Amino acid sequence: MGVQKKIRDQEKNQPNQPLTYATYLKVAELTSLQQPLSDPLVHDEMLFIIVHQTYELWFKQILFELDTLVENLENDTYISSFRLFDRVSEIFKVLIQQIEILETMTPVDFNRFRSHLKPASGFQSAQFRELELMAGAEPSEYLSLLSVQPEWKNKIKARVSKTNLRQAFLRVLSRAKLVKENKPEEIQKAILDIYNEPEHQLLHHLCEYLIRFDEQLSLWRFRHVQMVERMIGMKPGTGGSLGVAYLQETLKKRYFGELWQARTHMNGGKDY
Repeated sequence: MGVQKKIRDQEKNQPNQPLTYATYLKVAELTSLQQPLSDPLVHDEMLFIIVHQTYELWFKQILFELDTLVENLENDTYISSFRLFDRVSEIFKVLIQQIEILETMTPVDFNRFRSHLKPASGFQSAQFRELELMAGAEPSEYLSLLSVQPEWKNKIKARVSKTNLRQAFLRVLSRAKLVKENKPEEIQKAILDIYNEPEHQLLHHLCEYLIRFDEQLSLWRFRHVQMVERMIGMKPGTGGSLGVAYLQETLKKRYFGELWQARTHMNGGKDY
């Protein structure tokens, strides 16, 4: 009988037990989920599992925050949106810092249990793919992978059906009558107007939050690539990908490219 079923049966048999820290947070279930595959146990496999499980929990929280954030932007509710951007920013700092914890392993330590991971791979993280789609990635890239990653199917299709952060931003610009057709040059001009005119102060702050989000996502990718190369060099990934070579290609991804490009054309603007 599995640990989770035992816990559920115990809860059913003791319905009047007071709520405790452990039962509220499901601590027994949570701490039963770390199940190393190496035998005899390789010491660092536990760290590897816990760090990656923690990543998945943080990805879940980021998606939760971004869903609400997009809803706020759709209603032109900016102040509460900025608070959520701040929270997501702090979470990204934790995600980046966690890589340093992983780097307390040496390549020799990692390779002692790495063979047990095949064919699993971080490439298969459906929640990270959802995060990319939520940022504004092209759905076609991910929908084409559903045949090889069937576990993604429901989550990815549901995510594609929702408004993403980039779409919400473009709709903000449209409602502010700064763009009509979302052409690149039109978006670029709108961004420059936002930065140059005091009347667009809230949109100015929104642009800064969006570029920070884009930057932190890129920083996480960069640190992740560094960590993977430090651990396995140029070996293929456990899931059959090109490993570091593939990850390096992802560093080119930006979801708010117009905000980056606009920097080249900005002048001093006006004081707020």
